[in-house]
Amino acid sequence: MPSRRSLVSVPPASAAPDDNDPLARERAHLAASRAALRAMRADAEALDIRDVAANWVNAEVLASGIEARIASLADLADAPLFFGRLDYGHPVGAPEAEEDDGTGRLFYIGRRHVHDADGNPMVVDWRAPVSQPFYRASKKDPQDVLLRRRFGYTGGQLTAYEDEHLSDPHEAERASALLQAEIERPRVGPMRDIVATIQPEQDAIVRAGLEGTVCVQGAPGTGKTAVGLHRVAYLLYAHRERLTRTGVLVVGPNDSFLRYIQQVLPALGEVEVGQTTVEGLVARPDVPVRGTDSPRAALIKGDARMARVLRRAVRAGVRPLPDEPLMVVRGSRRWRVPAWEIEELVRELLDRDMRYGAAREALPQRIAHAVLVRMEQAGEAPDDRVQDAVARSAPVKAVVKQVWPAVDPAKLVLRLLSDPAFLAEHAEGLLDEDEQRAILWEKPPRGVRSAKWSPADAVLVDEAADLVQRTPSLGHVVLDEAQDLSAMQYRAVGRRCSTGSATVLGDLAQGTTPWATESWAAALEHLGKPQADVEELTEGFRVPREVIAYASRLLPSIAPGLAPATSVRESPGDFTVRQADGTSDQEPDRTVVAACRRALEREGSIGLIAADSRIGALTAALGEAGLPFLTPGEETSAEVRLTLVPATLAKGLEYDHVVLDEPAAIVADEPDERTGLRRLYVALTRAVSGLAVVHARPLPAALATGREAAPSTALTGQSAGGRNVAVT
Repeated sequence: MPSRRSLVSVPPASAAPDDNDPLARERAHLAASRAALRAMRADAEALDIRDVAANWVNAEVLASGIEARIASLADLADAPLFFGRLDYGHPVGAPEAEEDDGTGRLFYIGRRHVHDADGNPMVVDWRAPVSQPFYRASKKDPQDVLLRRRFGYTGGQLTAYEDEHLSDPHEAERASALLQAEIERPRVGPMRDIVATIQPEQDAIVRAGLEGTVCVQGAPGTGKTAVGLHRVAYLLYAHRERLTRTGVLVVGPNDSFLRYIQQVLPALGEVEVGQTTVEGLVARPDVPVRGTDSPRAALIKGDARMARVLRRAVRAGVRPLPDEPLMVVRGSRRWRVPAWEIEELVRELLDRDMRYGAAREALPQRIAHAVLVRMEQAGEAPDDRVQDAVARSAPVKAVVKQVWPAVDPAKLVLRLLSDPAFLAEHAEGLLDEDEQRAILWEKPPRGVRSAKWSPADAVLVDEAADLVQRTPSLGHVVLDEAQDLSAMQYRAVGRRCSTGSATVLGDLAQGTTPWATESWAAALEHLGKPQADVEELTEGFRVPREVIAYASRLLPSIAPGLAPATSVRESPGDFTVRQADGTSDQEPDRTVVAACRRALEREGSIGLIAADSRIGALTAALGEAGLPFLTPGEETSAEVRLTLVPATLAKGLEYDHVVLDEPAAIVADEPDERTGLRRLYVALTRAVSGLAVVHARPLPAALATGREAAPSTALTGQSAGGRNVAVT
């Protein structure tokens, strides 16, 4: 690792910008930096490890590491190599008594470190300590920064720059136009990183330490998902060796969401972070998920009480002891262990609350030790090999099999859900009779393979498996859209970071499952991280202010305890609410298609969000109109920018312009009104630049007559101050 002193030196070519043409000078530095990055990649590709590795295992590990480094050194054409520059008043990291030679003052901040042939940094990683003032320095706290320069890019070409003289008391503080433009830049394709636009409150979360778990309550548009992903990148930078060994995992709500975010970490140089859903996390080959639960059954199966039911059922596998003593034959001697002594050993293991499988593995060794004590008392000198032989002997194995039989997690859960008497025995005092009936299968399957397991059943099997054998823990887990998890799902995720830490991301107002969490305190308790810090992000950078104000009308009904989000967007965006003519069945669909055509006249991605029950009709209407469209997760292109999004898959996604079809249908599709209004809140807040609400049925009362939960311009149908706001 380079020393701090060498880190602060800069190439002479970039140390003195040309005052006559600074933009040309910055472009020259960009070209030189890209050439240096290509040279770094070529050096990595040229590495020869044939005579370095001691064996083929080491060779495979080294080759894998080199491949990962080569991948991380890719120069992404659409991702600027650097996006900012810091000019310090004094050399960074140099002793005060050291002569100031002019180096160590200027740093280009980018997505990854780039150095020249001599090892001098041309671009400094955004995660490095020297880069932190780029995000946190201000006129009130300049942190020795004389100049902060932001760069603007068009099509990968550096086209603009913007300066802030933070230590100049005569320069007024002002909002960054380039920062605003980057936030509002049209979105085509998957989610991109926000490394150039991270705000101070976001940066504090990103750079929080590895040891503690952080929970982020983030209103729509506050960038909580991006913060979580950038936190992963930062932790991998700061704790590379540890996390490479223990592993990092991102857990998202669905596959469409994972496809949407999958390019963020590679763009930041991190290519080996796993991504999955909760369903993928608990998936087992012997428990294929092919069934569904009623909302009531899923609610009960997801309740934390089920963990206690399963624990009772697993421990019930321990059976009464036989009356006869254990007899072990060694040579010409017979060694006798009475039943009461074996019972004491079993009771001791139960009292220690060990995993069922670990205790089962320990029992034969405990019995063998009791035999060895008798051998020593008789004057023999047995060693560990004798103890192992006794533990593996047929009589000991027979006793263990009889007293502490193996438990198959899937078979155990199958029996609980199929056998009313078995369930009643272990659910006594935990689930009432109605709850027990709700989770029992109407027609018990013949076996594990033929059972129609539901997602909630798979989580129960995972819990049972952990009661038998400890689940391996990762170094860090990021859990996004966490508000939708049940208590049992939290426990499943928590097992994967029991010895590590987690970043929990979510918004209580966007909980759209019947079992959605009511408080982060309860969620973190189930996760096994009750001491986690809870941070709240309320300043939105994505959703226009009129849109977030309109959606916030729902907050008193869906999450009255939450502070409403505010928007720092200079541009309020386009917002319309249009009632379609409902005199014919086709007219509402035609109105939606017309709204999509208007949205397609603008730049960026278009999302048509509708109730799941409306997807069929809208598919036909778009096809008849000749408008091609994508499904969630498919990458938009210049040719096809419209995506038809079922409301149940909209969470976590974002589009430049959203056409929202029939709010009342979105609410009606859910099992209860509050869940429906939460689903509507999610759908309303997916827009980055514009939202058009189209409805034929009356709007939900909370939306039609509600008052904004945050100050905003009244929706009068008139344009105010250049803002395009219309209600028709």
